[in-house]
Amino acid sequence: MSTQASPPDRTAQYAELLGVALDAARRAGALLRDGRPADLGVAATKSSQVDVVTEMDIAAEKLITDHIARLRPDDGLLGEEGASRAGSSGVRWVIDPLDGTVNYLYGLPSWSVSIAAELDGEVVVGVVEAPMRGETYQAVLGGGALVNGVQARRRPAPELAQALVGTGFGYVAERRAAQAEVVRALLPQVRDIRRAGSAAIDLVDVGCGRLDAYYERGLNPWDLAAGDLFAREAGALTGGRPGERASGDLTVAAPAGLFEPLQQCLEELGAWHD
Repeated sequence: MSTQASPPDRTAQYAELLGVALDAARRAGALLRDGRPADLGVAATKSSQVDVVTEMDIAAEKLITDHIARLRPDDGLLGEEGASRAGSSGVRWVIDPLDGTVNYLYGLPSWSVSIAAELDGEVVVGVVEAPMRGETYQAVLGGGALVNGVQARRRPAPELAQALVGTGFGYVAERRAAQAEVVRALLPQVRDIRRAGSAAIDLVDVGCGRLDAYYERGLNPWDLAAGDLFAREAGALTGGRPGERASGDLTVAAPAGLFEPLQQCLEELGAWHD
């Protein structure tokens, strides 16, 4: 858990933002779980023909953004499926309405709704809703991380050779080939690799102790904002290349003692470039 305490004048504001995020994420999660059409298909593609958007991604983002706009009309928005609005309040919502779209398209359970609130550019609230797990993950800057209301606990740091490490891959062929080479070199140095298909779930799983570590290249702000805060508030470290914050170049999450050797290994393997 983070040792940074929220200033007294921020406590009520954080609580309000958390309430909005929880309500929006639960509504969107219910829509996605209960409203999935039997004939669900691809509505559009993005970076490549295998990077897909479904009608439910779009519907969930509209539900979330409409909900936020109704309650907090002066806030900014940044959403994966195109929602973008400058605000005047200092708050910006960073939204992935369906993280793990390919899993959802195929009927696999590892997908989630991810909503984070930034205040003056810093993420202060994060919620990841995983309906098929029946779990809600929430974090507040300086206030810890909870899973269904229970304090999250990351695992003690193992040696790198004993670490179960999550990762993910991009959708452009050249990047995937480079990422495969990193995995090929890393796999003999760790316990095993897992690839779940939702960055938000991977990050909260580090915070919950279901993974020892996670890394990925190519994440967008909406992929990592909420999960990154959750992992940190659960006691893990997060970052990118040595000395840098988690970003699209590289995101790494692990407890202290494992974070450093994994980060250095990924640096040497060139996990931060294609």
